[in-house]
Amino acid sequence: MNSPKILDGKSVAATVLDECRAETAALLAKGIQPGLAVVLIGEDPASKVYVGSKARTCAELGFHSLKIELPATTTQAELLNVVRALNADPAIHGILVQSPPPAHIDEEAVIRAIDPRKDVDGFHPENVAKLVLEDPSGFVPCTPAGCMKLLEVSGIITNGAEAVVVGRSMIVGKPLALLLVAKKSNATVTIAHSRSKDLPAICRRADILIAAVGRPEMVRAAWVKPGAVVIDVGINRVEDPSKKSGYRLTGDVAYQEVAPLCSAITPVPGGVGPMTIAMLMKNTLQAARQIQ
Repeated sequence: MNSPKILDGKSVAATVLDECRAETAALLAKGIQPGLAVVLIGEDPASKVYVGSKARTCAELGFHSLKIELPATTTQAELLNVVRALNADPAIHGILVQSPPPAHIDEEAVIRAIDPRKDVDGFHPENVAKLVLEDPSGFVPCTPAGCMKLLEVSGIITNGAEAVVVGRSMIVGKPLALLLVAKKSNATVTIAHSRSKDLPAICRRADILIAAVGRPEMVRAAWVKPGAVVIDVGINRVEDPSKKSGYRLTGDVAYQEVAPLCSAITPVPGGVGPMTIAMLMKNTLQAARQIQ
């Protein structure tokens, strides 16, 4: 049985945050305090955990942190007014509206309302265009950026590699495919999804396999080429009566059966997850530098 290299997102994220801490100190010395505003609509428990974690990380780095919690009954117009006020606030460099919002909110309209210079999630059409054009002044979505940082720090060569991304969302799948195919990475990329014909066979071609579908343990051992690098972006709650919480966290990859085949793999939790918040802080620093 092979012992794969475990791609430890916690340690890589800690290094990124150390760099952010040093850069924040340099900006503070110039009288600039990076500011991040997070807007949460409703009472979604997972979203509350994420928002709390972001606020704690901001405090640790010395950022100005603003948490705006709105009731689930907040109207589209009220939310857009909050976004406009944050756009105009000089103390705020980054704006993040926690996803998913309640069903009555048009998320696309909210994303478009955010000043693209403050869109640290990287979802505004202007930043999506910059990603396609490989323009470094744009913001790269945090989870894909975290995946690429993990690959880079771990010494995994993307140049010439065949990469398969399972998932086509604008949050992970599509931007990650663009990062992998960019001149800096030079991978050959296939985007696959639930409608792809013979999905296991497509995945078996991959030197680098990224699972980002949100289905617990969907990727099985038979889907993975021996020696592949597997990046598991999924984080799913699965009922488990043996746990005090009543659930356990699992990725989109059946870790126990897939790991022995891999040359490297991310765990869940502790893989991609910590990288997402670290790259959000990095994006906020970029915004603070660029807005001045």
